Amino acid sequence: MAFKHAPGLPTRQQILDFIKDSPEPAGKREIARAFGLKGQEKIQLKSLLKDMAEEGLIDGKRTAYHRMGGVPKVTVLRVVDVDDGEAIAVPDTWQPDDATPPPRIRLIERGAGKRQQPALRKGDRVLARTEESGGNWRAYPMKKIAAREEQVLGVVEIDAAGKAWLAPVDKRVRNAVPIADTGGAEKGELVLAEPAGRSPRSGVKVTQVLGEPLAPRAFSLIAIHKHGIPNVFVQETLDEAERAAKLPLSADHREDLRHLPIVAIDPTDARDHDDAIWAEPDGEGGFHALVAIADVSFYVRPGGHVDREARKRGNSVYFPDRVVPMLPEVLSADVCSLRAGEDRAAMACHFRIDSAGRVTEWRFTRALVRIAEVIAYEEAQRRIDAAEAVDATAPAALSSSSAGPVDIEVLRNLWAAWRALATARENRDPLELELPERRVVLDEQGRIAEVAVRERLDAHRVVEDFMIAANVAAAKALEAKVAPVVYRVHEPPSREKLVTLKDYLATFDRKLALGQVITPGLFNRILKDVADETERALIMEAVLRSQTQAYYGPQNAGHFGLSLASYAHFTSPIRRYADLLVHRALVDAYGLEQPAPKTDLPKTSGLSERDRDDLSRVADAISQAERRAMEAERETIDRYVAAWLSSRVGEIFDTRVTGVQKFGFFATIMGLGGDGLVPVSTLGRERFHYDERAQVLVGEESGVRYAQGDRLKLRLAEANPLTGALKFELTEGGSSPVEPRGTPLPLKKRGKHLAGKRGRPGNIRHQGKGKR
Repeated sequence: MAFKHAPGLPTRQQILDFIKDSPEPAGKREIARAFGLKGQEKIQLKSLLKDMAEEGLIDGKRTAYHRMGGVPKVTVLRVVDVDDGEAIAVPDTWQPDDATPPPRIRLIERGAGKRQQPALRKGDRVLARTEESGGNWRAYPMKKIAAREEQVLGVVEIDAAGKAWLAPVDKRVRNAVPIADTGGAEKGELVLAEPAGRSPRSGVKVTQVLGEPLAPRAFSLIAIHKHGIPNVFVQETLDEAERAAKLPLSADHREDLRHLPIVAIDPTDARDHDDAIWAEPDGEGGFHALVAIADVSFYVRPGGHVDREARKRGNSVYFPDRVVPMLPEVLSADVCSLRAGEDRAAMACHFRIDSAGRVTEWRFTRALVRIAEVIAYEEAQRRIDAAEAVDATAPAALSSSSAGPVDIEVLRNLWAAWRALATARENRDPLELELPERRVVLDEQGRIAEVAVRERLDAHRVVEDFMIAANVAAAKALEAKVAPVVYRVHEPPSREKLVTLKDYLATFDRKLALGQVITPGLFNRILKDVADETERALIMEAVLRSQTQAYYGPQNAGHFGLSLASYAHFTSPIRRYADLLVHRALVDAYGLEQPAPKTDLPKTSGLSERDRDDLSRVADAISQAERRAMEAERETIDRYVAAWLSSRVGEIFDTRVTGVQKFGFFATIMGLGGDGLVPVSTLGRERFHYDERAQVLVGEESGVRYAQGDRLKLRLAEANPLTGALKFELTEGGSSPVEPRGTPLPLKKRGKHLAGKRGRPGNIRHQGKGKR
């Protein structure tokens, strides 16, 4: 851009106009060059710019000025919020004051292939091109730049010299940082802090004191703050939720299903109930079935305060001590929750199961339901087991008896319909991975009462297969109407991951031919052929690592793991925004709109035009929110497990090696979980060689080796509840793996193995590629 000005020092307005119109950051050097200033004029310019900064016309930066109240054409922005799926940012270098707060800038993402880029999150920094129109700012990101942690979570520590330090609660961060300003926080308190200056040497300043870090219910609070999970509803959202909860509910415009004995089967500690099921024989060898789902779209309408907050959260986040709900409690735990004996609005999926277990017909309605009973999984299983035990000896004994509010025949029909669905599932041959789920049980004071693996019952499978059937029906129903679909996509494994799996299986003398069509059934057959329980667990973990991560998107790529061509999430709209979008699409596709409410709530309960125009952007955002929730939940469980074990430091546990690195190996306590490190420095005085190809540690003198899958007895040396980190050590006298593959190498083979250090592979059967 060429600038033509009269000779001499520019006026204040000329400088402001130049800064505004400059396509690049404008500092003192750029201003002097643009106005042709030299010598003494540069000194005068410096003084003028200083005066302008003191007058509040520009900021005080010498390298890149901007107008106070204005933004450079190209600048770094920091995301401070996500509003209705779009990121809102402010200038990263803005110096705020009461008179001129930083402008809120809406980030507009352009171009194809956006799905491959992760959605912007609060705290992200981007280089962007900005523009102003009508007093409103928008910006177009050019590239995402390295994130700078605005807030750090940690515990205040005081050293012997009285200096304050912030000890991190993230186990990936090893070093404490100096605290420049404690903000009144005391030693041992959990705090939020932010950088005290631009240099790392400036340390941090405490911005919020959160309290005792090991107090009951503190671990979930750590995860909430660390991951930036929205956990407070503003008053506008709460007020709108209260108004929505009072919407009148009648059978005038709904299918009345209150006569059916529909039951909800849920965990004992479920905070909400958004699904319930029913089935009966159709007289032709099949079943009429019903899945009733909370009609959240009736209460949460697009464009409202509740809807925008739900989209921002993406899903509910479940911790052992609390739930961070997607919706305010008056909706999530009250009027939307399918409580027994109370009239509730539902979205009903009616479908027919034929004699082969295939879902052949379906229809969707808005309904009025009254749940007959909410039954815990364990109780439902107990009743059906008792009934079947009696059937085996006296078939007529329980034909009409009841073991609870609903007749046992209701559960018999559900189990019979499930067995039909299970037949079709077996023919479909989806991926079958037995992945144990850790369950943390707390007492009334919030202290850990038990950490155990959750038992897997047929009752779980019954509900799961009914939900899968309804999800498939929803996806296919919308496809038939040529309506927008938010698919749940799980793509097949990449060739790179399959090659890694092939190499790993070869260590067990098992083959994976990459020339064949890769199906879930192929992995199932590999696992079925493994008789050894430990080896099977290792291969199952390797198969799991080979899978891609599922996500939400408007383009259908099938669900590899479930072996389904079309799949959507329909069954949990109380806790997943993706399901709410599917409900809205069904409302539009099947003409299920209710009469507009006589309130100030949005009138429509279908998809908004904005959602239709850019469903990909919304799907990206909720996929990112899902990953955030999963990480937060997993870390919190790790912290609870570490707290549970902190009183057992010094005890010896049965463990299994889960990964090997040159600095040591990781092991997990069998039957409990909790990954911990055994540093190589603690393995003894001999030197241990790390074979990177084989992913094993081998003692150069003894030949003792440590490989993934080895079973060891290890002593718990440390358990840090703040980070969730564990540390193990060998028992007195050392510890060799107790499995046959863990025995020391024969002396005649040690030389061959150590030759691997000089580039030749060692003669050792390794146990695969350990991964932390």
